[in-house]
Amino acid sequence: MSHHISGLEAQRLQYKPKLPPVLASGKIKIEAGKVVPSQDKEHWQEIEKEFSTTSKLPVVKLVEGEGNLSNDALKVGVVLSGGPAAGGHNAIAGLFDALKAANRASQLFGFLGGPKGIFTNKWVELTAEAIAPYRNTGGFDMIGSGRDKIEKPEQLEGCEKTAKALGLNALVIIGGDDSNTNAAILAEYCAAKQIPLQVIGLPKTIDGDMRNEFIDMSFGFDTAVKTYAYLVGNICRDARSGGKYWHFIKLMGRSASHVTLEVALQTQPNLAIISEEVKARGLTLNDVVEQICDTIAKRAEGGKNYGVVLIPEGLLEFLADFNDFLRDIGHLLGQHGNELAALPPRERIDFVSSKLPDESAKLYRNLPASFQETILQRDAHGNLLVSQLETEKFLADLVEARLADWKEQGRYSGKFSAITHFFGYEGRCGFPTNFDADYTYCLGYAAAQLIRGGLTGYTVSAKNLAHPVEKWEFGGVPVASMVVMEHRKGALKPVIKKALVELDSPAFKYFAKHRDMWSVEDAYKSPGPIQYFGPPEICDSRNITMLLEAGIAV
Repeated sequence: MSHHISGLEAQRLQYKPKLPPVLASGKIKIEAGKVVPSQDKEHWQEIEKEFSTTSKLPVVKLVEGEGNLSNDALKVGVVLSGGPAAGGHNAIAGLFDALKAANRASQLFGFLGGPKGIFTNKWVELTAEAIAPYRNTGGFDMIGSGRDKIEKPEQLEGCEKTAKALGLNALVIIGGDDSNTNAAILAEYCAAKQIPLQVIGLPKTIDGDMRNEFIDMSFGFDTAVKTYAYLVGNICRDARSGGKYWHFIKLMGRSASHVTLEVALQTQPNLAIISEEVKARGLTLNDVVEQICDTIAKRAEGGKNYGVVLIPEGLLEFLADFNDFLRDIGHLLGQHGNELAALPPRERIDFVSSKLPDESAKLYRNLPASFQETILQRDAHGNLLVSQLETEKFLADLVEARLADWKEQGRYSGKFSAITHFFGYEGRCGFPTNFDADYTYCLGYAAAQLIRGGLTGYTVSAKNLAHPVEKWEFGGVPVASMVVMEHRKGALKPVIKKALVELDSPAFKYFAKHRDMWSVEDAYKSPGPIQYFGPPEICDSRNITMLLEAGIAV
């Protein structure tokens, strides 16, 4: 790392993350609870077959006490997987500190460039000196990250070979739902072959969709939403100051709208579209355009030709008329992906149209040219590259055209000018909030205890996060119990079930109760930049979603 660091970087390096009493005491034991089967009742037999060794493990909790944790010197590997999220470095630091606290001879190895670093045996030993410049900083640049999977036989065998060469006792995979599923697959592979490698996952994703009854919040979400809310709050103030622009802002959230909902709660824009509500109501693209135009027209009647619209990046996948279309595209790619890849771009449109059902073919031909190409691309996990779809510009153009029609019909008399934004990467690598700095350090610290307890096939669980750190509870949830079977690349694959915004949740209900007022009034709030020093109610504040879900008034 460069010696030319900012004043804030220098100060953040001195921050000491807080630990709950059970982790700080050093007297920790693992308490086993109940076995929780997957919620996917339809495919339970497939899940049990896929994870025959690790599918009947109990949920565990870390409690104060002594008796069942090893103090042996351990060799542990750690890898960062997928997109960055604030706090990843602190997760590594917490893991390192906990291992060293138990036995100074323990070693930590960081695999370089993501999961590929494991099965190609690319690593660096992480010493106290190597970790020191990265404590409480953002990014994943300590060891890098990647989106490679661990599922093919040659990848699993490569991991086995590396583990044996290094003499690893355990591996910690820091990632989201796909990465933790990979951790479960590797754990099952090792357990079935009696390879003495434990595998533990940590819940990371800024999208906030890796949460359930065992995990209150994925790490990185808090920092990301506060970063975006600061930017959106600035734009709300700018919209009111200039009085002449409508801002269409797309926010991160490939599958779930947690980010959009939280940013809306923090900034109170004129309109925030929640994908899960769109799906529940069976809304089409035309319905969403009408909704936006209605809001613009109502504000124009009051002389307000400006406003802010928040759009989740995964919106298209939830629209009634796009849902079947995207499924058809997915099947086409699974069956004809190689043929398609061999074609020059100019021939792809006709090829795709010829293979799709009539309605989907018609929709595909009417998409903007940039959409037609991007909609065919997938990431390493088989997911649509929704962040590359300029949904915000697509919607702004459709709204402009609809308002022009309304003006001719006498339904609208205002002035419309749109500016579009996409806030995505801006939120992934910022300095973690005090919450995320504490949370990730605790996650790493807790992972070390699960390893010392001889466990494998678990993701670190975290409860009571809306409360002060002293009340936080950590443990482990078997990954197999969170898994469901989904169609990926034309075949059923095990994946951790994504947590979507629930329309009966306290956070959504609060939003629904207030949004009509926000749509016509300038009720904008400016949360300002993330604060690291000062009153705890500001610096250690929780996001609004977390508080509402815990029944805490906001």
